[in-house]
Amino acid sequence: MTFATHWQACPTPTAPKHLNATFVRAETATINTMFAPLQNDTFLRACLRESTAHTPVWLMRQAGRYLAEYRETRAKAGSFMGLATNTDFATEVTLQPLERFPLDAAILFSDILTVPDAMGLGLSFAIGEGPKFAKVVRDEAAVSALEVPDMAKLQYVFDAVTSIRKALNGRVPLIGFSGSPWTLGCYMVEGAGSSDYRLVKTLMYQRPDLMHRILTINADSVAAYLNAQIEAGAQAVMIFDSWGGVLADAEFKSFSLAYTQRVLSKIHKTFNGETIPSIVFTKGGGLWMSEMQSLDCNVLGMDWSVNLAKARAQLGATHALQGNLDPNVLFANPEQIAAEARAVLDSFGTPHTDPNTKGPTQIFNLGHGISQFTPPEHVSALVEAVHSHSRFLRKK
Repeated sequence: MTFATHWQACPTPTAPKHLNATFVRAETATINTMFAPLQNDTFLRACLRESTAHTPVWLMRQAGRYLAEYRETRAKAGSFMGLATNTDFATEVTLQPLERFPLDAAILFSDILTVPDAMGLGLSFAIGEGPKFAKVVRDEAAVSALEVPDMAKLQYVFDAVTSIRKALNGRVPLIGFSGSPWTLGCYMVEGAGSSDYRLVKTLMYQRPDLMHRILTINADSVAAYLNAQIEAGAQAVMIFDSWGGVLADAEFKSFSLAYTQRVLSKIHKTFNGETIPSIVFTKGGGLWMSEMQSLDCNVLGMDWSVNLAKARAQLGATHALQGNLDPNVLFANPEQIAAEARAVLDSFGTPHTDPNTKGPTQIFNLGHGISQFTPPEHVSALVEAVHSHSRFLRKK
């Protein structure tokens, strides 16, 4: 029985009640010795609003097409899903950016659409195209057929999490993730990416009951999925609400925010005695900072449209902030990249430095995913600038 399989049988991070205390202690001891001690916990401490020696940095889509070694591995895998479903390949590409850059966290290599794929919708990727589903969910019959998938169908993800965590050998923490209920729902209704969201918004306005049914199932599925990732070894989890910003004000609160909170209410806050931070990123969500402040997560991710000084003034007492360099800055020359990185750090302001208290903290990231056309040496310039300037700010 694998680690992930054993813990999937338990709905919480405690052992089943029928097991005796001696067995529970033995099981816990085995799990706690599966992974090497963490050497760089800067990211996790920043998530929890604790002081750090420098501002941690990682990049959305950091394992991806901008790296030649990723493209080589993908070619060996034969397809994107061949890459994502192969434990060795998924482990390899997750670690590739860490071999090049001194990043402060790794993120599981997978896709946000694995959950609806496990629901039987048939996910596929063609080179040069985005994801597509063979089946769509647009009518009452399709919605009625939806149910939370058997997590065994996603065992390849949990196996990858455990493999990656072991391969990291304590170098940096591992982030697990999922798409938000709303974002998954958009793909499930549209069948692919969209420029106008016409189909999903039509369903939302015309049959809100069906849309709420989809989102309820999605939220419960995402919670189960993230919990299984945590149980397999993820040390933090992130919810990508990539399409939340396309909604009107009232609809965002009803169809996106409420279901993100449903997920957060169901996921593990601790596991094996360790706190598991949670991150929520809503692209285009800066308009709803006040509403998002009520989310029961540790970190709020911001895209490049948000003023970090204002966000810190509002959220610094409740959430760490993640972000928010425009990814297109990485096409400038290295000197300008460094200047723009320093500007983002300066906009957040003097970092929290008191080791005895919690305070405003930043996790440096892009305002969205890194472009496939980004020169890798430009990422080196960015990471070096973030580390060096954030250390300088702490000495002022």
